[in-house]
Amino acid sequence: MSLSLSILFYIKKSKADSTGKSNIYLRITAEGKRAECSIYRKVKSDRWNPKSQRALGNSADANEINRQIDLIKNKIYKIQQEYLVNDKRFDAVDLRDAYLGKGKALKMLLEIFQEHNDKVESLIGKDFASGTAERYRTCKKHVAGFIKQKYKKNDIPVQQVDHKFITGLEYYLKTTRKCAHNSAIKYITNFKKIIRIAHANDWIDKDPFLHWKAKLKIVEREFLTEEEIQRIIELDFKIERLDQVRDIFIFCCFTGLAYADVKKLNKVDIVIGSDGEEWVKTKRSKTDTRSNIPILPIAKVIIEKYKDNELLKEKKLVLPVLSNQKMNAYIKEIATLAGITKNLTFHLARHTFATTVTLTNGVPIESVSKMLGHTNLKTTQHYAKILDMKVSKDMEVLRNKFK
Repeated sequence: MSLSLSILFYIKKSKADSTGKSNIYLRITAEGKRAECSIYRKVKSDRWNPKSQRALGNSADANEINRQIDLIKNKIYKIQQEYLVNDKRFDAVDLRDAYLGKGKALKMLLEIFQEHNDKVESLIGKDFASGTAERYRTCKKHVAGFIKQKYKKNDIPVQQVDHKFITGLEYYLKTTRKCAHNSAIKYITNFKKIIRIAHANDWIDKDPFLHWKAKLKIVEREFLTEEEIQRIIELDFKIERLDQVRDIFIFCCFTGLAYADVKKLNKVDIVIGSDGEEWVKTKRSKTDTRSNIPILPIAKVIIEKYKDNELLKEKKLVLPVLSNQKMNAYIKEIATLAGITKNLTFHLARHTFATTVTLTNGVPIESVSKMLGHTNLKTTQHYAKILDMKVSKDMEVLRNKFK
């Protein structure tokens, strides 16, 4: 069997688009036959060297095109080798079709996404939290919306995902879906996992995320001051639902528990520590890491207030927590009544614990990180600006002394 094989890459200048870019084509010649196809990459005619069959320059686009050309060459030589090892007859058409994956069912992007999401759903409570599953469901919905808008299709082959697709998706999230920068980046990071699965299974030749870098913006986290906490505590409610939501919010201000964790907080999670005092010892829903939190007096009072609540007894829950949507709606109502203009959300209680309740009062950042159940100290260091306030407060004593 002949080993003759010629691989050529070329462009058709006469078919350049409105921006002056031409498609790059692959031509395979073997066993006296030719076969051609597009490699789905474009280059400006004056940036193409027909002799070397490569893009000119050292730009990111040129380097990406040249890497793709090398990958295609290697793949075709590998396919040829497989034919030779198995002593099978082949020609240029066979090599081209094998390279294009013809004869094999194309893997569709949203199908791969759904397979992944189904696995995540089945592992909720074991390897994944319900919030993680919800995030992947939402991400898939956004990707489906982008495909519908850009391609006018319900799905596309995963091979069509390239760097342009990723940047287009980011733009779609920020404009059409009105996502904030960090939200858009987090959705694309979720999508990245789907593409990595496709790459690991050889459904795509290269990782289109190779030159994409996630860049999150640092967000200043709001929290309540001691005076604002006191104003909420002193509110006298005649409406039970507001009284109840206020209690749970304040409980979280003094324990640092997130909504999902206080909602599932069980009586077995409250234990006597080695110091003889009561502690909350529970696993975080989000990260599955353990949070160990000494119960401060005000939190203890709130637990006592609801210990005989009939609705909680059956499930042995500690507090009567409503849905996240209702908690956030009612806490905004409470903020208005307390004359607080900050955008109050239930999660702000966790930030308040990290800053006003602990760091400001001299609790070491390592201890705060452990109580919050952070897996990385860097996460806790988002609150480091409060340390500057603490240093300033401490230095004020020294400043007055030297006066």
